[in-house]
Amino acid sequence: MKITRIETFQVPPRWLFCRVETDDGVVGWGEPVVEGRAEVVRAAVDVLAEYLVGQDPLRIQDHWQVLTKGGFYRGGPVLSSAVAGLDQALWDIAGKTYGAPVHALLGGPVRERVRVYAWVGGDEPAELGEQIAAQVEAGFTAVKMNGAGVTSPIATAAETAAVVERVAAAREVLGPGRDVAVDFHGRFTAASARRVLAELAPLHPLFVEEPVLPEHGHLLPGLVEASPVPLATGERLYSRAEFLPALTAGIAVAQPDLSHAGGITEVHRIASLADTYGAQLAPHCPLGPIALAASLQVAFATPNFLIQEQSRGIHYNKDADLLSYLTDPTPFRFVDGHAPRNDAPGLGITVDEAAVRAADRAGHTWRNPVWRHADDSFAEW
Repeated sequence: MKITRIETFQVPPRWLFCRVETDDGVVGWGEPVVEGRAEVVRAAVDVLAEYLVGQDPLRIQDHWQVLTKGGFYRGGPVLSSAVAGLDQALWDIAGKTYGAPVHALLGGPVRERVRVYAWVGGDEPAELGEQIAAQVEAGFTAVKMNGAGVTSPIATAAETAAVVERVAAAREVLGPGRDVAVDFHGRFTAASARRVLAELAPLHPLFVEEPVLPEHGHLLPGLVEASPVPLATGERLYSRAEFLPALTAGIAVAQPDLSHAGGITEVHRIASLADTYGAQLAPHCPLGPIALAASLQVAFATPNFLIQEQSRGIHYNKDADLLSYLTDPTPFRFVDGHAPRNDAPGLGITVDEAAVRAADRAGHTWRNPVWRHADDSFAEW
């Protein structure tokens, strides 16, 4: 079996899909994208396709080595994301070829269902009560929310109080039997994070995500030591090598993204590395159906898995949502806040190719917002 064609599709709301075709007629799908830079990743996939076309798709580990290390300049979000989507597609082909779900090829399932959480609050969280109540009504046992919008370099008393009030409002609706995770999104400095974390502790968040920017990872050891709240990070880390300092710092939760961190191949290894540090896996995935399908395959085969992000109804999803490009929504029918195990071959989903090709003709030019402080200086989004 040989790879004969690789195509990419830039589809709303902000996603990029790739399709890998073989001469045996087996097709695999992946989701290689950097949100806001889809066109750039698309070009990277085209370059990597020069190597893959004509190759045996089942040599996944060897292809991963060449795709990530075959160029003198390596790494970074664009290349890692291009590799990630292609890697997902190759695993999809392998599963379909062997008639097995990817989690079986990774060693078999360790659980029968995967816990998932829902997003609430948007970029600048508001009206949380009603949104959380709706998710509870839908059966979810956990939600995640941004802690704050634009935040001063040293958070003011009012900004600090607002974060605590939001999480308190969430806790009031959720009660003690459900979980809230809080995303700081790198919007806090270490000094501000340290102050806010202490005040959030009585509200018992499941974890606080990205307490500082990834380039400030050298500050994580001090934050972990000072924080009474479990800390999580990793959506902007793209390899085992980049996760190692965060894990040695003592983070509780590793959050690689299956569409950024080298795909199924690398995230499976990141999970094993995290396990040696007693850290749990909670893959980042505010993306589309292929990325989520790949994430779930890893989750079913990972002993130290905690919880899975998913994008149904997320505030970014305009013009299309998680189920828009599938012929069958069954794999993403969550029951009591969990995704039941899916034993369909490959990634376990069937992509609606006609819908994808039609959406690609419209395309998208999604960009993340650029925020500014009151003095008009740049603010972290």
